[in-house]
Amino acid sequence: MYKIPFLDLPPLRGAAGTVVLPGSKSISNRVLLLAGLSDGVTRVHDLLASDDTRVMLAALQELGCKLDRQADGVLAVTGIGGRPRTEAAKLFLGNAGTAMRPLTAALALLAATQGGSFELSGVPRMHERPIGDLVDALRGLGCDIACLGQEGYPPLRLSGPARLTLDAPVRVRGDVSSQFLTALLLALPLVATNDVVIEVTGELISKPYVHITLELLAHFGVQVRRDDDWQRFVIPAGSRYRSPGEVHIEGDASSASYFVALGAIAAADAPVRIEGVGSASVQGDVRFLEAAQAMGARVEIGANWLEVRRGAWPLRALDLDCNHIPDAAMTLAVMALYADGPTTLRNIASWRVKETDRIAAMAAELRKLDAEVEEGPDWLRVHPLKAWRPASIHTYDDHRVAMCFSLAAFNGLQDDRRGAAVPVRILDPQCVAKTFPDYFETLFGVVRAEIEDIPVITIDGPTASGKGTLTDEVAKALGYHVLDSGALYRVTGLAASRAGIDLDDGEAVAALVPTLELRFQDGQALLDGEDVSADLRLEATGLMASQVGAHPAVRRALHQLQLDFRQLPGLVADGRDMGTAIFPAAPLKVFLTASAATRAERRHKQLISKGLSANIEGLRADLEARDARDKGRSASPLQAAADAIELDNSAQTIEQSRDLVLSWWRDRRPF
Repeated sequence: MYKIPFLDLPPLRGAAGTVVLPGSKSISNRVLLLAGLSDGVTRVHDLLASDDTRVMLAALQELGCKLDRQADGVLAVTGIGGRPRTEAAKLFLGNAGTAMRPLTAALALLAATQGGSFELSGVPRMHERPIGDLVDALRGLGCDIACLGQEGYPPLRLSGPARLTLDAPVRVRGDVSSQFLTALLLALPLVATNDVVIEVTGELISKPYVHITLELLAHFGVQVRRDDDWQRFVIPAGSRYRSPGEVHIEGDASSASYFVALGAIAAADAPVRIEGVGSASVQGDVRFLEAAQAMGARVEIGANWLEVRRGAWPLRALDLDCNHIPDAAMTLAVMALYADGPTTLRNIASWRVKETDRIAAMAAELRKLDAEVEEGPDWLRVHPLKAWRPASIHTYDDHRVAMCFSLAAFNGLQDDRRGAAVPVRILDPQCVAKTFPDYFETLFGVVRAEIEDIPVITIDGPTASGKGTLTDEVAKALGYHVLDSGALYRVTGLAASRAGIDLDDGEAVAALVPTLELRFQDGQALLDGEDVSADLRLEATGLMASQVGAHPAVRRALHQLQLDFRQLPGLVADGRDMGTAIFPAAPLKVFLTASAATRAERRHKQLISKGLSANIEGLRADLEARDARDKGRSASPLQAAADAIELDNSAQTIEQSRDLVLSWWRDRRPF
């Protein structure tokens, strides 16, 4: 996947529509581990496809689980029944705490009882996330665990056999991360020859996540008893995992928080509907709704859906103990910018040991927007903004930071005394792949912006100058849409012919144009999802293009179609008159040139590579003649816009040209 360095969000003005949530990360990885440890086959429906689940799947496969993606999209997991098929493995777990912590516990116990050696490592940030409390608890049972770097942190080596002592309570701290307790709850049924007791020292944080664990354990046949204070848990003797056969993953409630906030901030006319979680959810983060309602959101809820719209505006400030919604509470920190007073989030010490130090990260990035922020060891106070400034948000490879700060792009909804609307830049936007790979595409599907706020880059130039390739590369780097204006007449002629429309009937052809489902991607023209690139190069298609292009009604319709390609988050348009006739106000216009000799040589190589014969001198003469016609035509002649930057790429690689255009784009942005 191409690495997008940054994503610019223009000022966003409203929201409405339906969002279908991806599967819950917390539930997905727990279910995968339980299915992997069970006997039999478990069919997992609606599994989250993300970085965290990918590393868990890779680890399970290494341990001997069979994974079968079936025709209906369901993943069939054949478990190992608590007996790894290998005695040694090195598992890379990225930055997935939901994989590192439970696999540490499970493999430490399996190594102790069956022998073997397992090494668990991750990205550098994972090696900074403490795991000492879990390691201490496992060592107390007799597990042989070596910290291969700093004591109390991954990477780890889990070795065996070793003698386990299970007749005394297992003690683990609960005030750093609930994942340590969850890891023990998921692993200890593997060795519960007698009742195994877990005692939690300190106040247990994130109880709702432990509740998820208990619910899933019961689904896989293990009924854990707990006391009312959440300080003592008993795993019954003889516990054994049994596959339930079918498991459905509900939508991710933490991910829902961004769209709940979106509704509270921007859904003034119609609601944002969120499908995948609701009143039947087992996830504690669904209680984020209570905080959003306290800030003024209007919420309707069903068993598996939510509808949210704006109520109070500005939002109401609040002072909240966030122990029950530690991940979703991050969203409140950005909502606080739209409030009527300072908002204080308390009991969030666990933020310090997540993908990054989230308290420090949120404070630093909120200040870039010009917010006043106070922070303590386990609290954060955010004051509403009186005036916003453009900011480039560092995301720390933390998916939740990226998603939270997308909400800052709605700053233009506030009244005039709060200042003018400004764009927001999200650095490393693809870090959202950890839990919600399609987050920004989903967001853009339910928000709107003023058309003049959506950025456009135009790349005009003569035939064979490399416009199309450069346009694709620049658009890919920015995450923008592509318009290949030169293909539109050919697409229209092809589509009209396929629809049985008389190509001499200009009004009928023009009526077809607004219905075209057309997009350009990676050098391909996709019509109704079909790649028609090869068809567009046919001589017959060229003749059809000439025929439909003779109709004024078709030209008018195609002019509007080109304007309609201007969609969030932005557009890169290539052609001959993009910067002069179609998007004259584009903030960056490039006029791409190359010598006729260079262009002829490129075209010659292209034809030869396809097995077609060509004469380089003839190609050059044809290009020069076409240049003369294009420059001399009365309608939209080929010429650089007055404010365009000319780029001669005769001696440049495509990468050099792309990087130069991106540097010009950065210079024109206010960050």
